[in-house]
Amino acid sequence: MPLFYQHNINASTKLGLWHIAEPEDFFLAQVPLQQEISHPHKRLQHLAGRYLLRFLFPEFPHELIEIASTRKPFLPDEAFHFSISHCGNYAAAIVSRSHRVGIDIEIPTFKVARVRHKFLHTQELSIIENENNALSAANPATEAVFLRKLTLLWSAKEAVFKWYGNGEVDFSDQIRVQPPESMLSIPGEGNMKGMFLKEQRLSLVLPFVNFKEICLVWVMTLPV
Repeated sequence: MPLFYQHNINASTKLGLWHIAEPEDFFLAQVPLQQEISHPHKRLQHLAGRYLLRFLFPEFPHELIEIASTRKPFLPDEAFHFSISHCGNYAAAIVSRSHRVGIDIEIPTFKVARVRHKFLHTQELSIIENENNALSAANPATEAVFLRKLTLLWSAKEAVFKWYGNGEVDFSDQIRVQPPESMLSIPGEGNMKGMFLKEQRLSLVLPFVNFKEICLVWVMTLPV
């Protein structure tokens, strides 16, 4: 059972990260495939994410999941709030009986550096690029740290987007995230401060965990 990571946040909220090593039949024996997915690996990711929901809460009614017009999965009666993410050979899920939640996992790649101007606000971009320029002159190895920070920021904004769930959010302007503090290495885990600026100004806390291959970020707030 390749449960890679589990965190019981409180009595009503849990998250898990699964390293997918099983064949499709393993998940199909416990999770119904509720939509047609032709790509085999994407189908496997989908099933692993749905499997995690019931792994975290055995009574989770995944057969009742519906998909909103914004593509967000939800339960009509909101007996559980939940969010799912998958990347590469990993799937992640966060489930809560009482809190709105969002989760995202990302594998650091150079693609995120190429598109950073699309999802970072000019202030965020200035902070992280100035810091990188100052550090890289003394330590060329900081390129990996720079890439990891960009990935964390992207993942944080994706988690907030999923938490919001209503689509049409400007990542660069309406979701702001304070990068991890200046350092030559990223901590294994910590918290980033965030701000959601669409419809209302709302402060957020974005816990993160850095694994060797993947970044994990989540957000949780009380329902409004």
